[in-house]
Amino acid sequence: MAFLKFMNDSGFVGWCILVVGIGSLVLVAERAKALYKEYGMNVEEFMGKVQNLVLAKKLDEALLLCAQLEKKPLASAFKTILEKADRDDDTIFQAHDIALSENVPLYTKRLHYLSMLANVATLLGLLGTIHGLILSFQAVATADPAQKQALLAHGISVSMYTTALGLAVAIPAMVFFLS
Repeated sequence: MAFLKFMNDSGFVGWCILVVGIGSLVLVAERAKALYKEYGMNVEEFMGKVQNLVLAKKLDEALLLCAQLEKKPLASAFKTILEKADRDDDTIFQAHDIALSENVPLYTKRLHYLSMLANVATLLGLLGTIHGLILSFQAVATADPAQKQALLAHGISVSMYTTALGLAVAIPAMVFFLS
């Protein structure tokens, strides 16, 4: 109930910020699912197995291990590189670059939207602050003396609510974006 009062007091801009916050949460959840469930794997175990197979000159078995985990970007990248392991260093480095260019976008997909949403939340908070100040100045300029204090307080509260809400959405979104 207090949350609804807070949102109603923050006005239309506050509701817009809430929508941006929900969008940010959905994006964080989607990226977490992709990174930890779809693409996640025991990296140490995988690296150890591949390294042992390569050092034992069992390249075909290392490729088979990577092929079994091809849905995982790390395994796919290793497979691309191991397929060129019998070539010169330049070809191996090119395979490395190809593997990175194919797999890094899977990890960073839609991540730039999180930064954008954080910026939009901040700007909406600023818009709400300006709106609240306009309400405050209108109250001082036009309201009758009996209502002036209540209208002034309402304008200031709109300013503070939207500023707080904008920052409450933007800060976690930026933290998740940078993590």
